[in-house]
Amino acid sequence: MTTADSHPFSTEPEPDESELEESMEALAEARRRLAEVPAEVVVVNHAMGLYELAAIHLTATPPDLGAAALSIDALACLVDGLGDRLGPDAAVLGDALSNIRLAFVQIKG
Repeated sequence: MTTADSHPFSTEPEPDESELEESMEALAEARRRLAEVPAEVVVVNHAMGLYELAAIHLTATPPDLGAAALSIDALACLVDGLGDRLGPDAAVLGDALSNIRLAFVQIKG
């Protein structure tokens, strides 16, 4: 099956063997680097991504309150559920969660 068969709108040619090997090596290297980072750092980074996602949806024109609420709820699951296990940034994330909740309530009206 070709790429065109599996993705009818794709104009990309199928990768050759060397491109696939290169991609697999790059993926393996990224996994090695990620394994060296403490888990709480990675989780905090993703939590801040959820904060940013909520802020993007709140500042859209018009605001997408459903998407913002989902992002805020996901952030709350991490912050409230993990608490101090998030490490030294737990308090900062708690403040961020409070701030984005307040922004949501103000925008929702």
